[in-house]
Amino acid sequence: MSYLLPHPPSDQIELAAVLEALSDPTRLGIVIDLADLKTEWEARCSEFSHLGSKTNLTYHFAKLRAAGVTHARAEGTSRFISLRREDLDARFPGLLDTVIKAARSAARKREPASGRAVRKAAR
Repeated sequence: MSYLLPHPPSDQIELAAVLEALSDPTRLGIVIDLADLKTEWEARCSEFSHLGSKTNLTYHFAKLRAAGVTHARAEGTSRFISLRREDLDARFPGLLDTVIKAARSAARKREPASGRAVRKAAR
């Protein structure tokens, strides 16, 4: 049997809560991973184990859900999470895409120098 966990209705999603939820690197990583699915499908919460421990992720999933960023559904002992992209885009047009784009850009800047730059420095 499947049941939904509590979420704010789309008209009650607050910008401050969304921004606060997206300000944490782990939560932002979860959102980026969900956005990369490029579908409306959901992912098992266990698919995010590369981002932290089960206890830590449970906390972050709850924060995202309470802010209205994600939708969570429990089925047996599994939990499934999906991005509330449609609701967020309707409430705050372009916000989610802007935050994800900025996070990806910042991550690229933190990546180690390319092999070419390393070889050039070694000369």
